[in-house]
Amino acid sequence: MNKKVKWGLVAFIACGLAVWGIYSQLPKMNPELAQADKTDKGGKTKKSILNVNAIKIRTGKLTDEFTVSGNLLPDEEVDLSFETSGQVVEIGFKEGSHVKKGQLLAKVNDRQLQAELKRLQAQLKLANDRVYRQRTLLQHDAVSQEAYEQVRTELETLKAEIDIVKAQIELTELRAPFDGVIGLRQISVGAYASPTTIVSKLTRIIPLKVEFSVPERYVNEVNPGTALTFTIDGSLQNFPAKVYAKESAIDENTHTLKVRALYENPNGRLTPGRYASINLKKQEIQDAIAIPAEAIVPEMGKDKVFLYKSGKAQPVEVTVGLRTENRVQVLKGLQVGDTLITSGTLQLRTDLPIVLDRVD
Repeated sequence: MNKKVKWGLVAFIACGLAVWGIYSQLPKMNPELAQADKTDKGGKTKKSILNVNAIKIRTGKLTDEFTVSGNLLPDEEVDLSFETSGQVVEIGFKEGSHVKKGQLLAKVNDRQLQAELKRLQAQLKLANDRVYRQRTLLQHDAVSQEAYEQVRTELETLKAEIDIVKAQIELTELRAPFDGVIGLRQISVGAYASPTTIVSKLTRIIPLKVEFSVPERYVNEVNPGTALTFTIDGSLQNFPAKVYAKESAIDENTHTLKVRALYENPNGRLTPGRYASINLKKQEIQDAIAIPAEAIVPEMGKDKVFLYKSGKAQPVEVTVGLRTENRVQVLKGLQVGDTLITSGTLQLRTDLPIVLDRVD
């Protein structure tokens, strides 16, 4: 290769590198700006078409409510124990069963008391006979009034002793204080029981109490008679209850007020101790025009929404009323049958072409 050809190749390569370097430094066209700069034949910017969702305006019930957590409590619950001491001779219940008020559940040994009762009852007939004889003699002035009063006092004393023994015998019997479900047995026949010995637990589950606390700002919204609903884990059903009492003062630490409601609990379906989510209604409006909160666009201290009309978005100023967690009452500006745009509200502009993907 001669020198002229060699220097020619070097010059060609050098020129190519220079051109590439200059091109790499040139500003690139931004695709987004290029799209924004597209214009129609008349020189006006083209309006893109926006796909949105919408709803047909209709009236309905609007409920303002709040939710708190609570627990299900038994209507009554007691640890069962004897009022006297002794050896357990009988257990008369089945664990987990329903028992009736007054039903005999357990008994301790009362043989000694029964023997004492028989002895006193045997003396009772003789004491009645003595009183009868002394009364007859007194009527014939054969005995003094003092002698008659003495035997009569002896009779009354004997009757009192019999009543005491009967009461002591009753203490050897453990009976259900109310209707309910009895729990697991904690003692066996032959065991020695005292008043501190827990035999079992008795629970009344019809009705159930629903206990919860409300923030202090809602204290005046909840009063005896206030209706509520609650749900529990594992069930989609709403259970109705009614407030029957509330605490007399707000808790200084939590700034909440404890409230209790009653749930009828038919057939004992629910059990105490379960967690509950309680819904309480603050206000309920019938035949209200209520729209999703996200459909409202605040602008210069006013509220507006966009309606779908003839394929385009049209803004409408509205006056709002009650606001709930996700819905807003519209007092003025909308009519039943209007098509309200509910998505893409921040992209909407007057006369923007619209395509409805879904209308509810």
